[in-house]
Amino acid sequence: MHRLTRLLVAPALLLGGLSPAWAQDANLARSLAATCANCHGTNGQARGDMTPLAGVPANKIIAMLADFKSGALPSTIMGQIAKGYTDEQVRLLAGFFAAQPAKR
Repeated sequence: MHRLTRLLVAPALLLGGLSPAWAQDANLARSLAATCANCHGTNGQARGDMTPLAGVPANKIIAMLADFKSGALPSTIMGQIAKGYTDEQVRLLAGFFAAQPAKR
């Protein structure tokens, strides 16, 4: 583990009981969310008519992606994109976007 990583993770372990696996998941979630930026904006801060994801409750994002996957929610492209995510990736994406501040 790099020295900087130890310096950042060690306090989190002591204060929040977080595991190093959580830190890896946080980076994975951010990387997965970056793939959504073309349409939904950086960190889910959409512009124009696109649906913003920042601040949307995780359970709502999970339900929407499940509906896109099943075809219950009609789409042009999201149905195909949603089918490419595992349940774990959907959970990570939903948690990431839920934690972002909603656009005002």
